[in-house]
Amino acid sequence: MRHGGVKRVVAMTAFAAAAAAAGAASAAQAATPAQPSFSCAKVKAGSIEQTICQDAELATLDNRLAAVYAAATRKAVDEHPPVLKAEQRGWIKGRNDCWKAPDRRDCVQTQYVQRIAELQARYRLVPGIGPVRYACGGSPADEVVATYFQTDPPTLIAERGDSTSLMFVQRSGSGARYEGRNTLLWEHQGEALIRWGDSAPEMTCRKQ
Repeated sequence: MRHGGVKRVVAMTAFAAAAAAAGAASAAQAATPAQPSFSCAKVKAGSIEQTICQDAELATLDNRLAAVYAAATRKAVDEHPPVLKAEQRGWIKGRNDCWKAPDRRDCVQTQYVQRIAELQARYRLVPGIGPVRYACGGSPADEVVATYFQTDPPTLIAERGDSTSLMFVQRSGSGARYEGRNTLLWEHQGEALIRWGDSAPEMTCRKQ
């Protein structure tokens, strides 16, 4: 065999070896689960943290929440009183209570998705539409002002007097239905059904 042929064979062999090494590295990387924002080295067996560490999708959600929380923290520098850090500690406790749920993974996933959307809406980290005003009866005290946010899932923040409610979109046969903690805003063709409080009567309101 001529020297040129030997060089080609050597080059091809080196290329094949490099390709095999790259493929092995990619396979190893794919086999390694995604790491959450916290260390998995000392998590307790059977804990919610262990569930997150062993689930690539949940770990990815944890990293996404960490990034959103960091952005919210920058927006909350002048917040008085400072509530974000305390709320986040409370949220972590609620997330860890998912061990009680029949489907703990679904519970954890829902906790992350809703918390990400909540922070994005409350701290205006995503585009908003509004304010949209709803007149409920003839009293200015019953006016509800809503701002809609392009989160996933979609959210709105509604204000009535001195109180505020965060609501998440719900499945609906018609119109746009949002529900929060003891609150409801269901709009259809310029008319909205609004409930403000668990035992409060529902108000029929007009979009202004």
